[in-house]
Amino acid sequence: MNNQFHLFATVKLTQDIELTEGGIASSETIGTIVEVYNNGEAYEVELFGNWVKYDQQGNFIESHREEPDSFVENIGIETVYPDQIYLVKPASETVGVRARLAAILDELSEERLGQLEEFADFLRQRQKQGQVSS
Repeated sequence: MNNQFHLFATVKLTQDIELTEGGIASSETIGTIVEVYNNGEAYEVELFGNWVKYDQQGNFIESHREEPDSFVENIGIETVYPDQIYLVKPASETVGVRARLAAILDELSEERLGQLEEFADFLRQRQKQGQVSS
C-alpha cells in the first residue's frame, strides 16, 4: 500500500468521527499524524480544537491566537484511515529536520544505527575541520 501520509504531517478530517473519550470531531478538524500503521493502512492522529487558555480556576476558556498564554486544545488522539483525512502540510513543513530524524531513528535496526552514527561522526569531524580552516 502506498504510504501517502507521513509521520508529523498536518492533515484534516474529511468526515465527522466519534472520539474515544466522547464527542465528535467534525470534518475539517486539523490534526497531526503521530503514528503510521501497517505502511499507511491506518494512522494515529492527534486532533486539535480551538484556541483556549486557562482561567483563574484552571478551566479552559475560549481564546485567540494573539492572546498571551493561549494554545490549541488537544481534543483526542484517534485512529483514522486514509479516506478519512487529507494532507494540509507535509511533515517537512510541519516539523524540523531534528524531529524527522528522531522518527527515522526509531525505525532503524541496531546495525543501521551504527552505520548512521559513523556517518554522523564523519560529518561532525568535517564540520570541525571547516571551522578550523575558516
